[in-house]
Formats: sequence, structure tokens, C-alpha cells
Amino acid sequence: MDRGQILLLGLPLFLLCSDLVNLFTPPPPKPPLAHRHRQPHHHNPPEALEFPAQLQKPSTIGGIGLGSTVVINFCSSCSYRGTAVTMKKMLETQFPGIDVVLANYPPPLPKRILAKLVPVAQIGVFAIIMAGEHIFPMVGIAVPPPWYYSLRANRFGTIASTWLLGNVFQSFLQSSGAFEVHCNDELVFSKLKEGRFPGEIELKDLVGRRLANSRVTDGLGGMWS
Repeated sequence: MDRGQILLLGLPLFLLCSDLVNLFTPPPPKPPLAHRHRQPHHHNPPEALEFPAQLQKPSTIGGIGLGSTVVINFCSSCSYRGTAVTMKKMLETQFPGIDVVLANYPPPLPKRILAKLVPVAQIGVFAIIMAGEHIFPMVGIAVPPPWYYSLRANRFGTIASTWLLGNVFQSFLQSSGAFEVHCNDELVFSKLKEGRFPGEIELKDLVGRRLANSRVTDGLGGMWS
């Protein structure tokens, strides 16, 4: 076996092992939240300034989104994170005080299970090709099937094709294609239903109408209570 064949065989095996490690390794723990603002130490603190009562009244316009939460569930394996971050910044700018949460929208359970089985199938194909004819009597098959000789005739091409096609199929199974936006636990936009992404102006109007409806409902509830 020359160096070229060793490279063709070793590279897919190395990448497959790295995929398995990344697949079953738990995510690292989140770092503890640090204080965003630290007050500098002053030996002589400044005296508190007194303002009129009208100036001390909090502004309701600046906190238009205060107390409201928007959850954007997106497909992380579909490279939708950039769009989600852009929408998050836009909403935080348009509605000061609003809490925008980004979360992954996982695919259905059958697709997740199949995605876990793809690396197992890849390892099985690699083992059959590398072990040779001796593996079949160990599993109760006296004569190797005809397809084995076809795979064995071009072992390096079979290994590379199995690794590439397996990764493509696994990426397809892990993608959900979702971009779902909830405002105060109410669905305001669904890419799974619409088949497209929302525009920034469109999403701003949808969230704004939802916030306005929440204020009207809260106002009526306070009036009747």
C-alpha cells in the first residue's frame, strides 16, 4: 500500500472519527454571568442631585417592549443563525426593553434517530471492506454476497463515497428548515407554514401589533379588576 492509498484511506477515517466525537460530546457548560456594569471605586462619592418630580417620572416610550419576550426558534444546522441574530438586533432596537431569545428548532424525532444511525452504518461499511472475507463466517454467512466483491474491487472509492454521502444524508436529517417567531407565547411568523423568511419591516409590524394587543388586553383587565 503506497502513500497515496494510505492518505485516501486515513483521511475519511480521521474525519469520521472527528464527526463521531463531535456528535456524542456534550456541549460545554455555560460560563457564569458576569456583571455587565461595574461601578468604579470612588473615595468621595458625588452628592445626589435633586430633580423635580416631573423629570424623575420614568419614560414609557423608551420601554415599549419592557416585560415582553420574543423567541426565535431557527434551524442551526441550516446556517440560519446569521438571520436570527440580525432579527434579534432589529427587534431590540425597535422595541427597547424587549427580551429576544434565540433557540434551536430540532427536526422530528425519527429524523434525529436516523441521523444517529448514519455514523454506525458508515463504520459498518468501513469494517466490511477492511476486514475482508473473514468477517462473513463470523456472522453466519459462509459465502460473501456478490455486492461485497463490487465494493472490494474499488475499496478506496467506496470508503470515500460512503463518508461523503453519509455526511450529506446526516446533514439533511439534522436540518428542520424552521424559522419560527413567537411573541409572548403566540406564534407571529412561521417559515414552515409560509415557506420563506420574514422581512425586517414585516416582522417589526407583526411584533408591534402583538405588543399593542397585549397592552389593550392588560388595560381592559386592569379596568375590570
